[in-house]
Amino acid sequence: MLQALAFQIGNQVSYTELGQLTGLNHETIENYISLLEKAFIIFRLPSFSRNIRNELKKSRKIYFIDNGIRNAVINQFNVPGLRNDMGALWENFMVAERIKYLA
Repeated sequence: MLQALAFQIGNQVSYTELGQLTGLNHETIENYISLLEKAFIIFRLPSFSRNIRNELKKSRKIYFIDNGIRNAVINQFNVPGLRNDMGALWENFMVAERIKYLA
């Protein structure tokens, strides 16, 4: 499940899709994500929309506290020029830094 999350940084995460990928039920997925948050490995952010109905319907985005943990989980240590996930890494970095700043 952690690998699936690592490949989805910057994207909205569906617990149903994670369950299908991992063979775990929705409740177990929620419990694991909660544990990963409490262990300061990931954090969740709700979607933002000016329309509250759309905001409630959308999934959350999940980010890693540290890109190094994310890279280790998927064993991806290539230099930036050889990566196809630089946009997601920058988004994760910027959001994580902003959260640390606000805390």
